[in-house]
Amino acid sequence: MTALMAEIGAAWLLAILAGLPLFAAMGLAAFAFVSIAGLSPSIVPQKMAQAMNSFPIVAAPLFIFMGNLLSACRITDRIVRFATVIMGSLRGGYAQASILASLIFAGMAGSAVADAAGTGAVEIRAMKRAGYRPETAAAINASAATIGAIVPPSLPIVIYGVTSDVSVGRLFLAGCIPGLLMAGALMTMVAVIGKRQGFPRQRFAGWRELWDAFLGAFFALMAPAILLGGMFSGLFTPTEAASVASAYALLLGLVVYRSLRLADIGRVMVETVETAGIVAVLVMAAGALGWCMSISRVPQTVAPMMVASIHNPVLFLLACNALLLAVGCFMETLAALLILIPILHPVAASFGIPPVQFGIMMIFNLILGTIHPPVGVVLFITSRIAEISFETMSRAVLPWLVPLLIVLAAITFWPPLTTWLPGLVMD
Repeated sequence: MTALMAEIGAAWLLAILAGLPLFAAMGLAAFAFVSIAGLSPSIVPQKMAQAMNSFPIVAAPLFIFMGNLLSACRITDRIVRFATVIMGSLRGGYAQASILASLIFAGMAGSAVADAAGTGAVEIRAMKRAGYRPETAAAINASAATIGAIVPPSLPIVIYGVTSDVSVGRLFLAGCIPGLLMAGALMTMVAVIGKRQGFPRQRFAGWRELWDAFLGAFFALMAPAILLGGMFSGLFTPTEAASVASAYALLLGLVVYRSLRLADIGRVMVETVETAGIVAVLVMAAGALGWCMSISRVPQTVAPMMVASIHNPVLFLLACNALLLAVGCFMETLAALLILIPILHPVAASFGIPPVQFGIMMIFNLILGTIHPPVGVVLFITSRIAEISFETMSRAVLPWLVPLLIVLAAITFWPPLTTWLPGLVMD
């Protein structure tokens, strides 16, 4: 059956290259497998339904809903103002504020795309007005947006946890330190380049302005604290946290800030259903194809082959980094996770690599593809906001990949960066 799965996999890859939607290609590949193997075609819809029969997967549409609500409430304006008042007096203060705002917003939105779209409109335009080159402003915002997929709540982390049967709570904790390191590395990059290129420095606005900005953003800043505090204190599960966060976002928009109209909720719900539908159909199709891989013993065959040929867990991690970085340049993050987890996760387990470390490393690699051509969905968003060409944006972001790659190397070679916090809190 392994040979059969390999042939169907090749046909599936050709279907994708021909322009067939990914979920359709995966579903057709699953139907082809069961038909040729002489199994009942009814198995495929059963496995699709089974893939969605997971309590943690409920968190996905709720986190999407929360992110869309926060964007509709224009909470990003308050966060950016607070970050700018804090960081504005430093060299490259607006750039530093952009990174800080992305880190804060990442603790609410959970998506690189949502982070770029939510904070980019405010941050990029502010940097342009302050004298930054448009491509520089866009590159800083795009690279900072990747933090959204690493720190909790993160939609890719939820999908990884569900697919690999790893605790979502542990994965959320595992992403905290890498997310802070990403922000610190990018801020260091701003300090180094800012001094050389003469990034502007703003006058400190004063303690009164800082206090006013803090009060204006206080309830928005409390969203990550409520979310993470509730999860890790045991008050609610990660799935329940998504419901709490959505309710809190509604409270902020309708009652506290009054920046959300009842008429806006319908539009937000439609956007959420559209995004959640895409995620759901990918999960379902990948679940069916993953079952086909499982009974054809593809993971069981690939794992011993890789262990026998590589021998060393460090070499395996390096090979995975190279593979995932390449895949991330051509394939959407969630789709790549759903395809590669059933193949790579068992191999990592056979090498004794902690599942939370491997999960964060996988997501980190793939999310870098969102700021690298030829797909680079975050690049498309930020280039449109900055009103520059995609080609210009692609060149400008390359230097900002360096600090992120340094953080990736750190979590690859030093597991405690991802394993220490989950062990401290949950063991």
